[in-house]
Amino acid sequence: MPTKEKKITYPTRRARKLPKYEWDADKVKALREFLELSQTEFADELGTLQQTVSYWECGNHYPKGMSVKILNLVAEKAKFKYETKPKKTDD
Repeated sequence: MPTKEKKITYPTRRARKLPKYEWDADKVKALREFLELSQTEFADELGTLQQTVSYWECGNHYPKGMSVKILNLVAEKAKFKYETKPKKTDD
């Protein structure tokens, strides 16, 4: 009786990459306020629209792809204190 071969699967490159930092509405706004910029000024610095920043801060959309990378770079350059993993609260 033939033995069944075990199929080996490897995660794709995309699946292996974990986001460095999750950006939610509060964190985007906190970074912008830390930099003391208006939404328009912040959008100009990021190379996006003011409406996009507003959507992020309202929680309608979240940064993804290159926007996350740019936010990470801006935050690091500005020495913005953020955690790689959110704190867990014991309630």
